[in-house]
Order: sequence, then structure tokens, then C-alpha cells
Amino acid sequence: MSKEIKVFAPATVANVSCGFDVLGFAVDSPGDEAIVKMVDKQGVIITKITGDGGRLPLDPNKNTVSATIIKMLDHLGEKRGFEIELHKKMPLGSGLGSSAASSVAGIFAVNELLGNPLSKIQLLPFAMEGERLASGTAHADNVAPALYGGFVLIRSYNPLDVISIHTPSDLHAAIVHPHIEVETRDARSILRKDIKLKDAITQWGNVAGLVTGLLTDDYNLIGRSMQDVIVEPLRAILIPGFYEVKEAAMDAGALGGGISGSGPSIFSVSKGKETAEKAGKAMVDAFKKIGIESDLFVSKINAKGPIVI
Repeated sequence: MSKEIKVFAPATVANVSCGFDVLGFAVDSPGDEAIVKMVDKQGVIITKITGDGGRLPLDPNKNTVSATIIKMLDHLGEKRGFEIELHKKMPLGSGLGSSAASSVAGIFAVNELLGNPLSKIQLLPFAMEGERLASGTAHADNVAPALYGGFVLIRSYNPLDVISIHTPSDLHAAIVHPHIEVETRDARSILRKDIKLKDAITQWGNVAGLVTGLLTDDYNLIGRSMQDVIVEPLRAILIPGFYEVKEAAMDAGALGGGISGSGPSIFSVSKGKETAEKAGKAMVDAFKKIGIESDLFVSKINAKGPIVI
């Protein structure tokens, strides 16, 4: 059995406009890479981190890539140890599930090295604990799609019930990451604890419409269901030019879009790669008009989740 493995885990778009904390999807690019080596000495060590500008802790109890592995090894009663190299290939604090990609790459690699003792649904709670460490809340809308690939619905958190949703083959995402930062904790702290019944009814209809659109390959239904009347109006305040950028994507032919996770990245989905690229470029240009540089990522919806590379 191999003693060393290199794993890629994808970035994710959580919430998908109307599905706060219950919907997410994975993309082909960007993502994180972890090189994990099994050693005879018990314990977990991070030997190297690149791409984080020195911001992430090397303390294994404080980094999501290792803290999740430690919990998993405790659960399995595993005495062998692991050394980890983490290569961050995506911006931190971007709303692209940076901590989730690290957690998923780590536990997926260790599970592979141990001969896959745990299924994906058994791995998921460990990855969610990484989210608790990163943002204070063990939400699954980034880690579930990063682990499963594709679109994922978290029907219930207690008990945990996760459903993979069919994704139309020609659906593409454009994600624009502006060079500003929004902390997940801050983005969660501004949310209201109570919502109006009429807003809840609108949101339920949109979540059901989005899922139905995905299942039936109805691109127009997908687009018109991507309306968020609860979270987006509050979080949009944290992202300069949000409405102009979103409108630019729609004018370029995107089906719909919104804030990726807690932001500041903004995503749009389109039918076909060409339209997605056009929408992405329009979003970049809209940010540029207000003096903000940004990075663009265009890809199909990632159906695989983590892979051994």
C-alpha cells in the first residue's frame, strides 16, 4: 500500500443564492492540494504550507487540514501518524470554501492511505468540524459538495441527511474573486435571527424551483429560482458594486447568480462555456469600473469531488 498520496479538492459555491446553509456545488478550478505521508510515529504534523502568505497556522490543532484528520484518527483508534504538505491554490477568505477544500483534501487522502475504512457520509462530520474551527459553525454547504462533487442538498443537519442532485451537463459557473476580503464570521454576524413569513415562503419556492430545474435540465427555471430575499440583501452591503457586477453577468446572458458563500466572490451560472466566459468577463469589467481588480475562474460543475493526482 502506498505510504504517500497527493490529493486535489475543489473550491465550492455555497448557498447558491436561495439555499442558505443547505445548497452548494463544486467547481473544477480553483482548489487545494494536499500531499499526505503515512509515518510510523503517532501524531499529525504539518511540514509545509504554500500559497497562504504565511497566514495559516502550522499548529495541527488549529489548522483545518490537520484538525479534521486528528479527530478522524481518534475515531478510528489509528496509531499511525501522518505528515502533511498543504498547497493553497485559492485565495483565503474568498467565499470559495477555502477551509473546506483543505479539510476535504486531508481526510480524503488519509482515508485512501488507510484503505478507505470510512464512506463519504462517514467522512463528512469530520470535515464539518473543520468548518466549526474556521468560522464557528459546522455548516456543510461547502464541505459536502467538495467531498461529493456536483450539486448537493443538505436536507437535514440532525440527523445529517445529504443528497446529491443531478446537474445539467451544459451548466457552467463563472466566479469572480475581487481583491477585497470578507470574514465568514463577520458575514454571519450581520444576519437576522428572525425572518418574515412572506420572505420565507418566497425562499422555499425558489429552493424547490432550483432543485426541480436541476433535476429536469430546465435552465430557465434554474435562472429564475436564483433569487435570495433573506441573506443577499444584508451581505451585499459588504461587497462594493455587488448589484452592478451581478447585473453585468445577467446582461451578458447568465441564468442567475449571487454571492458565493459569505463573499466577497460573486458567482454566475450559464448554459454553455462561451456564455459563462462572457458573463465572467463582464463581472471583472464591472469591478474594474469601480477600481477593484479581481480574478476570474470559469468551469463546468465539478462532478467528482476530491481526486488522487
